Amino acid sequence: MDRNPIKILESLGQSIWLDYIRRDLISSGRLQRLIEEDGLSGLTSNTSIFEKSIAESNLYDTDIQGLSIATKDFNAIYEAISQQDLQNAADLFRPLYEKSNGGDGYVSLEVNPHLAYDTLGTIEEGYRLWATMNRPNILIKVPATVEGIPAIRQLISEGINVNVTLLFSLQRYRQVADAFIAGIKDRINKGKSPKNIVSVASFSLSRLDTQIDPKEVDFVASGGGKSYFEAKIRGQVAISIAKIAYKIYRQIFESEEFLRLGALPQRLLWASTTPQNPDYSDLKYVEALIGPNTVHTITLKILEAYRDRGKPESLLEVNLEEASLVWSKLSDAGINMIEITEKLESNGVEEFIQSYNKMIGVLSKKTRIY
Repeated sequence: MDRNPIKILESLGQSIWLDYIRRDLISSGRLQRLIEEDGLSGLTSNTSIFEKSIAESNLYDTDIQGLSIATKDFNAIYEAISQQDLQNAADLFRPLYEKSNGGDGYVSLEVNPHLAYDTLGTIEEGYRLWATMNRPNILIKVPATVEGIPAIRQLISEGINVNVTLLFSLQRYRQVADAFIAGIKDRINKGKSPKNIVSVASFSLSRLDTQIDPKEVDFVASGGGKSYFEAKIRGQVAISIAKIAYKIYRQIFESEEFLRLGALPQRLLWASTTPQNPDYSDLKYVEALIGPNTVHTITLKILEAYRDRGKPESLLEVNLEEASLVWSKLSDAGINMIEITEKLESNGVEEFIQSYNKMIGVLSKKTRIY
């Protein structure tokens, strides 16, 4: 029996995707080994990951030099080199995609973050990227902004797989699930099958605790009890929200109404789960969020740590009452979750835009070297 903790997660119903890509991950054979030896079943990317990969290595220099001779459009150069990596990664995951009948083996790439508040622009970009990538096991990443919601519905209706990102609130999650189902129904009404459409809804979790934990200072200063905050709220909000989201997921996607559609459910994906607080265990979120029909995207560092020290156990539906209690106590501590999640969303969009701009700057600098 294989005792690799990561592979055991598969038997518990959870897929592990890698939140990282760099060209030598593929060319060295390491990604293939992770698939074979650890049961890695997918990969995600963003401009921040590619910016670091391009800036901190010379792996892309030859391609950048060659492409820059033909064009000085750095957006086009970025797309060319990133899409090549992602197509190659998708090809490595293709056997898993086929074996699982489209249940797993996906690679994600994001719509240009500058389009986060542009519904039509996001839809057009989604169409274009889907056609360019020309792989069935690709997911187009669309942020869960107000403007992103109708784009999600439209892309799903057209048979385009979507990874919904930057999710922080339960209210927005319901809107995302509704948009996915509406897209499936639109597709059925067009006389097309929904069976091969795949989507995941990605909650960014550690950012929630990072934003809320400092509220302890304000709460204690205003006369609240520190022990109360630590016992009921500190470091527990992200996991509590994930547990409640999973309960909502089951209510929606295990309902007779949804099952009659004949579509795959939109799985929940746990993202941004490397703890920012050094006092927390590096496996804090990984261990707490194991559950059937979920996805967890993790860094190489966390993957290796879990392989060495992980203790696989399905805990996602354990202590649901406690999760609800944490949620109910937030207002008692003066925490406005609507305000916090709106700030996290806008900050997340801005961070991705800054990463994109920084990456374009790196490409510009590298072309001037030649």
